[in-house]
Amino acid sequence: MSNKHELKISEETKNFLESEHLLYIGGEWKPSTSGETIPVFDPATEDKLADVQSGTDKDIDSAVEAAREALSGEWSKIPSHDRAQILHRLSDEIEANFSVLSELEVLDNGMPLQLAQYSIASHGVTLLRYYASWAPKIHGKTIPVSPGGVMNGDSLTYTKREPIGVVGAIIPWNSPLIFAILKLAPALAAGCTVVLKPAELTPLTALYFGHLIERSGIPKGVVNIVTGLGETAGDALAKHDDVDKITFTGSTEVGKKIVSSSISNLKKVTLELGGKSPVIVFDDADLEKTIPGVARACFFLQGQNCMAGTRVFVHEEIHDELVSGVRSMAESFHIGHGLIETNDFGPLISEDQRKRVMRYIQQGVDEGATLVCGGNEVNDKGYFIEPTIFTDVKGDMSIAKEEIFGPVLCIEKFSNDTLEEIAKRANETTYGLSGSVWTSDITTGHRMAALIDSGQVSINCHAAVDSAIPFGGNKQSGWGREFGEEGLDSYLKTKATTVMY
Repeated sequence: MSNKHELKISEETKNFLESEHLLYIGGEWKPSTSGETIPVFDPATEDKLADVQSGTDKDIDSAVEAAREALSGEWSKIPSHDRAQILHRLSDEIEANFSVLSELEVLDNGMPLQLAQYSIASHGVTLLRYYASWAPKIHGKTIPVSPGGVMNGDSLTYTKREPIGVVGAIIPWNSPLIFAILKLAPALAAGCTVVLKPAELTPLTALYFGHLIERSGIPKGVVNIVTGLGETAGDALAKHDDVDKITFTGSTEVGKKIVSSSISNLKKVTLELGGKSPVIVFDDADLEKTIPGVARACFFLQGQNCMAGTRVFVHEEIHDELVSGVRSMAESFHIGHGLIETNDFGPLISEDQRKRVMRYIQQGVDEGATLVCGGNEVNDKGYFIEPTIFTDVKGDMSIAKEEIFGPVLCIEKFSNDTLEEIAKRANETTYGLSGSVWTSDITTGHRMAALIDSGQVSINCHAAVDSAIPFGGNKQSGWGREFGEEGLDSYLKTKATTVMY
């Protein structure tokens, strides 16, 4: 706690950190039935920030019961227009508490302050307002059919779009507040109720968000927040037979466990999982834009980002210039605590994550890749690693195939390969989440983008995310889509009704 005063956090943030952090179930704040807590640490200082409740299967039972009761209660009777206004009020609460949420996101996760502020303003508030606008637009259709051979005039068939039910939302630690909003906004717009399980490493913004939910007018039990370990609270939520849908963002390994746990009642599942996204740079690319674009694609959030462009395929004619430029950017980052505004590169989330990334860096060296820069731990306190670049990378190396989830960029060359040959190399991974193409020839850009097997491809930018753009993965990068109309659709079910006259 010693560094918080030096870092000049607000009194409200200090007071929240020093308060008791309880579970939010049925509109009430209550302790876990286990009586146990989980410590939460600042990854930039290794200082303990707070203790949160360690929720159990009994707490999940209580939260699901509250959500089930709320699903058919007051919430189901609120007109869609009024539901939209409630979401707008929740957006207003976020804007009014913008500074505290930004500080908590930095302390909880380690991201730079500018990034936390940008994410909350550009994605958090925007997402809520976007899905608020959808709430009154959810409607069915009439279908001109003749079931059983009757004349069209003797029957009427129509569809209704209904909330899918009780949703279990399990969110990751790499951008905790935004993922909480990404799950809640479409679910609430659709009329669902939610049990939210934050990552145990980063629960603080979700808990503070719970207080804003209280003030926004959302009825009791519509949103429930249970902190706890993944193997206890998270597993109990995924297995729960009274949960209709699970939405999960995290690793592919855990995603597979979620699917297995969901089989008992065949609940619907949306998964946004890992990635190993290719970045393809042709020799006609505008390097003034491409070099910073490639650097940001990998090193955003210290590489702890499922969309990270960690595999660069660059034409040999511009290879050295690109490497030199990206290296200069990597070495220019100011590494340190995110609340110090001059810092633009934060820590990894934990000591375990730092050890994992350092093992991959050593594997890259052992397998024969050339370490261009970085590769070292830095600072006496905090889980910091330098931005790291490898060249002479081969497709069969571990650093080229496996998701590292850290600031490690792997660069490969191509020469006169056809687009199909480049795509074959780019697609030689179990993942298919994102990717980008950099070229001055828009025809080449479109052709190359069409050949990349991923849910999202950008041309002359990377990971173009917007509330209205559907996002999700192919292959082992996930099931379904989030954001946009498709993101709302996954929280709805269709009922067809036929009337015979």
